[in-house]
Amino acid sequence: MTQRRLQSTARRGNHRGGTWVGNHVTLVALTVLVVAIALVVVIDKTSDKGPRPSSIPVQSESTQLRYLGVYEPGTPNTYAGVEQFARAVGRQPNLVSYYSGWGEEFRKQFAETAASHGATTIVQVDPTNISLAKIAAGMYDPYLTSFADDIAAFGHPIVISFGHEMNGFWETWGYTHTPPADFVAAWHHIVTLFRDRGADNVTWLWQVNSSSSQTGPVRDWWPGSKYVNWVGVSGYYYVPGNTFNNVFTPVISAIRKFTQDPLLIAETGVGPQAGQSRGIENLFAGVRTKHYLGLVWFDQHSYGGLYKGEDWRLEGNSAALTTFRNALKG
Repeated sequence: MTQRRLQSTARRGNHRGGTWVGNHVTLVALTVLVVAIALVVVIDKTSDKGPRPSSIPVQSESTQLRYLGVYEPGTPNTYAGVEQFARAVGRQPNLVSYYSGWGEEFRKQFAETAASHGATTIVQVDPTNISLAKIAAGMYDPYLTSFADDIAAFGHPIVISFGHEMNGFWETWGYTHTPPADFVAAWHHIVTLFRDRGADNVTWLWQVNSSSSQTGPVRDWWPGSKYVNWVGVSGYYYVPGNTFNNVFTPVISAIRKFTQDPLLIAETGVGPQAGQSRGIENLFAGVRTKHYLGLVWFDQHSYGGLYKGEDWRLEGNSAALTTFRNALKG
């Protein structure tokens, strides 16, 4: 994947004939002009008018899986599930995810524990039953300011995803429930507030769900690259025949029409009904082939809804676990 980099440009002046003093003065003047132009460009590139670089590295063009992430039940109250997952798969995850309800404070202790294990925390901020128009209007700024200040003080890299899977109908902030314009306005307001509070350690993850007949056009919910660092996609293998191409490719193709931002498979799993060993191999192959950032495994049993009866957990399934460990090695 391409990494967003800050760039500066400078003009070169031509030095023409004349007296030594005249030439010298001209050279000095041109030098000052070049420096001034370069400074203006650098300042402009780091302002809110242009893209912000991610606070953590992105994937190189190698086939190495840059990020292995996991969500474990019980987070952020405990890190035990993450440690168990790490022992099972033979690798410490370097992304760990937890879900934060609107109004909940930043769970610093969990993030510190993750950092001590070499992992960056993904905070999934869910505005359930909250007016996005009111967020955009600043009516929740006291909460957001406190949250931003806590993260800025934390100092270590943090990934924040606000209102994930907004293109789906199942969330109060999403498709058919909230106008996309309200979501975009709320996203802009939140990102701007965090930046104004000095929370430059945040990588902003815009996360959509895989496409189906029950999801809306992802373009409608796009806040623009200057407000986003990473793009995330949620998608699961839950029936026979699911592959990377039919789970992820349709929505990723739609996303690539308006952004080339680094992409993370931000929530995924392969259930027994889909054929776990085959599906795991296919999932890893898809991520590597396209040089995506990596994946976040949803290590939990699904008890209802579309995925009723699916168990995404690897522990206790020796065949799936062996396949997963081998897939990690590439």
